[in-house]
Amino acid sequence: MTNVMIRQPGYLPNIGFFKKIQSSDLFVFLDDVQFSKDSFDNRNRIKSNSGSEWITVPLKRPVFEKKLNQVSISYETDWIKEHSNKILENYKMTPYFSSYWYEIEKILNNKYEFLIQLNFELINYFIKLLDIPTRTINSSQLSTTKTKTERLVEICLQLNATCYISGIGGKDYLEKSFFEDSKIELIYENFIHPTYQQVNGDFVKNMSILDLLMNEGQNSKKIINESKNIEKGGF
Repeated sequence: MTNVMIRQPGYLPNIGFFKKIQSSDLFVFLDDVQFSKDSFDNRNRIKSNSGSEWITVPLKRPVFEKKLNQVSISYETDWIKEHSNKILENYKMTPYFSSYWYEIEKILNNKYEFLIQLNFELINYFIKLLDIPTRTINSSQLSTTKTKTERLVEICLQLNATCYISGIGGKDYLEKSFFEDSKIELIYENFIHPTYQQVNGDFVKNMSILDLLMNEGQNSKKIINESKNIEKGGF
């Protein structure tokens, strides 16, 4: 059986994103879908004294008619300094801040033209740190003509997948019949977020992967390995 997951590559993703990569045999970065407002494509949350706060990469307009891999980063404001200051303010006292910050800061300061370049550089850095062996591919590397559920099935067929793993939210929009007709098993995954040591007050889940790494260091791999996914059959 070949399990495939398909997700958009966001900015500084959370733990669940990397658990999804780890849980699949082949992970597809959905990099050529239309950019959507209020997604995690260009933003994420970090832990703060007030609970959490957003850090957002500004984009050149217009963006909403563009595909994710066509969206350009705006440097009209010094957002790199702003993000760096926020990360420093909230994580400089964590046990493993110095283990990761230099490399992350270096990536941020590369001033990539496209958002997708920045996201991929950060994601690949974290994949390497977490020793995740899963093969990855970009959807833009495949030749597809369908949209929505049919496109997911089309990608699965091109990759000889026998099982597609969706987040639990997929129940609200996936059309199961397309998977059934193509004899691809559909499984819904419900990620159970682990608890770990965290600075700045009470534990807050669904922070950027930065939060786990800077608080737990090399133990982050074990925490992700041992975190649970409850799978529920789609058909």
